[in-house]
Amino acid sequence: MWQDNQKAQEILKERSKIKHDIESFSKLESDYNDAISLMKSAIDENDEEFFSEVENELAKLEKLIKLKETESLFTGEADNNNCFLEIHSGAGGTESNDWAEMLMRMYVRWAEIYHNFKVEVVEKLEGESVGIKSAMIKIVGEKAYGWAKSESGIHRLVRISPFDANGKRHTSFASVGVTPVIEDSIDIAVDEKDLKIDTYRASGAGGQHVNKTESAVRITHIPTGVVVQCQNGRSQHRNKDEALKLLKGRLYQIELEKKEQKMAEEYGKKCDIGWGNQIRSYVMHPYQMVKDLRTGHEVGNINSVFDGNIDCFIVSVLTKQN
Repeated sequence: MWQDNQKAQEILKERSKIKHDIESFSKLESDYNDAISLMKSAIDENDEEFFSEVENELAKLEKLIKLKETESLFTGEADNNNCFLEIHSGAGGTESNDWAEMLMRMYVRWAEIYHNFKVEVVEKLEGESVGIKSAMIKIVGEKAYGWAKSESGIHRLVRISPFDANGKRHTSFASVGVTPVIEDSIDIAVDEKDLKIDTYRASGAGGQHVNKTESAVRITHIPTGVVVQCQNGRSQHRNKDEALKLLKGRLYQIELEKKEQKMAEEYGKKCDIGWGNQIRSYVMHPYQMVKDLRTGHEVGNINSVFDGNIDCFIVSVLTKQN
């Protein structure tokens, strides 16, 4: 094993992951048993204040246990990886651009507040007046791709437009795509001769150039036609590195979707794969409701959802898939 350094690193990484999981479950079990013992003591001593404290600790443990149960559903090869999340506004100009920016805020808050992930803005194209035409963020954290991957698809918003003087109801669409950051342990071959690499000046709102050097990078994978780009890094080298990571992730996803489609055909299932499916509706008028169209899961507190509280939708999808 030690003669193949890359293989050795892969095995050590897998060993470290398994060890971490075992230690996490062991600690949860120990903490739970301790809390039960303390609960019994509080009951025996008829200590209401102590009982309330232990009850709060048990509630926290219950949340952690549910979190671990969900993460046990992450069985994909890249589920432990970081990920890129892209948002593109649909047709409709101002309305869709504003909706795309609302989604970006939702995902940033979800990642940072609910999972303590780190978020980096890789690329952001502002709308002419409000919102964004598109954006890409990199989410860094344990199992980031596993958590985010089910968010790929079309998201629909129904509301009274704040931009319509007549107060009419509008429907807006935005697409979300999630791609894993591919590490060396996953073999994705990219031949340099299959790449067309272009450089250009990074742009701001309305296409306005924001610097004088061609630091932005666009890479086209000629065999598949996949195009990726990155412009937020300060140097051309960093942007190229990020774009290559994104390209590998896209190519990995294409292969993964082919495998999933083949498995679905073998087992006689209909498999919805890719961006072209509407997955969730967010209705603000005439009533307030967020509904996942894949599972039927509904939440009436739309402001909580916009503030990043979306784990319930993710868990419902993962549970159904497994």
